[in-house]
Amino acid sequence: MGVSAIPQILFAKVMHARLFPKKNQFRYGIYYLAVPLSNLKSLPFAINKFGMLGFYERDHGAKDGSDLNLWAHEILKKYNIDKADGYITLVCMPRILGYVFNPVSFWICRDSQGQTRAVICEVRNTFGESHTYLCAHADQSPILETDVMQGDKVFHVSPFLNREGHYTFRFNTRDGQFGAWIDFYDADNQKQLITSLIGELKPLTKQSSRAAFWKYPLVTLKTIFLIHWQALKLITKGISYIPKPTQIMEKITSTNDLKEK
Repeated sequence: MGVSAIPQILFAKVMHARLFPKKNQFRYGIYYLAVPLSNLKSLPFAINKFGMLGFYERDHGAKDGSDLNLWAHEILKKYNIDKADGYITLVCMPRILGYVFNPVSFWICRDSQGQTRAVICEVRNTFGESHTYLCAHADQSPILETDVMQGDKVFHVSPFLNREGHYTFRFNTRDGQFGAWIDFYDADNQKQLITSLIGELKPLTKQSSRAAFWKYPLVTLKTIFLIHWQALKLITKGISYIPKPTQIMEKITSTNDLKEK
């Protein structure tokens, strides 16, 4: 069933590869939490409290501490995704000693048989903004690893890529695994950026969370540091900095074959 209805930890590799105008690539180890929204009390640490590892409800969804399950179901309802009537698991980075930065979080929305019917991608930039992309098939068929969904790029993330073109999304939520592939195509339909998050899921326990903490110490600080380090590398390669445009009013969009109610 891939992302489980019990808490899990994802040990993964992140990869980004920029193809032009100058090549740049990086890959590093990381870990995420896989949090069952209907059973937050099953986490092996207190939620909404400071700790070595932490999970705060206000870091996600409406970002006001309100019910995360309800937030996700309202998005599904808005786009008529009624077959995602099972549990929802949020794959996200934890707070580490109180600090978190989630470049992208994934909400895996399943049906009552455990099949993935939708994936909500909650994207953040380093300017304090966020945008949500809903990925699903128009006929609500299960999302398979071979399925590719496409959505317009409407949110400014990297200051070295224009806010134009589109993304392709692909996901693997098979038993014991999680994979997400998000590629960017520019306005001329040329693939410019390849990204992936691929790893194995293990039960989230006090022991596994401690192991993750020491294997990848201060992982959230590492993430924000590496984002700025890669930006510096792009500048030294002569890639032009693109000023941030005003964010669009609509904060939730979908893959192209979905329609709102």
